[in-house]
Amino acid sequence: MRPGVAESQLRDLAALGLDWDGPVPAQSDRLEHYDAAIAALDAQDLLYPCYCTRAEIREASSAPHGPLPEGSYPGTCRDLSASQRAECERTGRPPALRLRAAGAVVAFEDRLLGRRTDTVDDLVVRRNDHAPAYNLAVVVDDAAQQVGEVVRGADLLDTTARQLHLARLLGLPAPTHAHVPLVLGPDGARLAKRHGAVSLADRTAMGESPLDVRSSLAASVGLAEPAELPDLRTLLDRFDPAALPNGVSVLST
Repeated sequence: MRPGVAESQLRDLAALGLDWDGPVPAQSDRLEHYDAAIAALDAQDLLYPCYCTRAEIREASSAPHGPLPEGSYPGTCRDLSASQRAECERTGRPPALRLRAAGAVVAFEDRLLGRRTDTVDDLVVRRNDHAPAYNLAVVVDDAAQQVGEVVRGADLLDTTARQLHLARLLGLPAPTHAHVPLVLGPDGARLAKRHGAVSLADRTAMGESPLDVRSSLAASVGLAEPAELPDLRTLLDRFDPAALPNGVSVLST
């Protein structure tokens, strides 16, 4: 993360009247914990080196391969012989480490989207630059911070079975999940910087106060009427996860 980004995000939360629990840990300070998790998986003979490039993975994952979701890794490097691995090593291409998922099927209940059952592919746990992969890092971090429920965008729904499977293999407690609809730009695409005024600083530069922004966000999920400016206590009293809308929101910029 670039220097100052976390501090900027925390300032925005404070301006909106929102707080957080304790200091914010940096993943760069937790590498030994990820290494320990990878070592634990390796001790169970669950890891193998993968030499595929992104292009090769895209090509291989576009072909039909049974029950795995579209785009899943089909196991190209899973059963390479010793001589095949040696040949890959001679090319100088650094390998990633993948988990032998063995087609694990994971079922879970999402608070907003209901029952899901997904097949886990051979996900990466360590990238070829030796950095821990996202799916492994968040599982280790959530357990360390005693996260009981993960609330995040619906675009990450497909990662949930992977993370629950990893938590089980590592003997870590599994959180529950709630995947919320994405906020889209006026063009129907996922909200991004190209849409213009999408940050709190952008909105305040247009003359909106943090209270205005918070109230607009509340209205987008049915917690306030348009142009209403409820305080935080009122919003908390009105909050009911079961009543949250399942449709996407569109931000006017």
